[in-house]
Amino acid sequence: MIRTEGLAEATEETFEAEVLEAALPVLVQFTADWCGPCRQLAPVLREMAREEADRIRVVLLDVDRAPGIAVRYGVLATPTLMVFRAGEPVTSLVGARPKRRLLQELAGVLDPA
Repeated sequence: MIRTEGLAEATEETFEAEVLEAALPVLVQFTADWCGPCRQLAPVLREMAREEADRIRVVLLDVDRAPGIAVRYGVLATPTLMVFRAGEPVTSLVGARPKRRLLQELAGVLDPA
């Protein structure tokens, strides 16, 4: 089981409120309990959620429990990281990565010009 303390979890029922209607950009990790790289990424996301709380919200979505949302956004692999702004996906990354690299890859989303 992925340790999720410090991270919000979205479901089919809460996705709209947790992600699409959020005031801040939202980084959604499409994850699954059986996904090893997802477990590797969990502490990175917890740290990022804590340190970047004023710039981005981090939410987990279990693809096995919310398959409709995964299909809607074309998620074919876990972990997929997708950033939503104003209810729309603006960037997508596949695979685990260290926090420093993740922040570099998300710099344009976190600090739009």
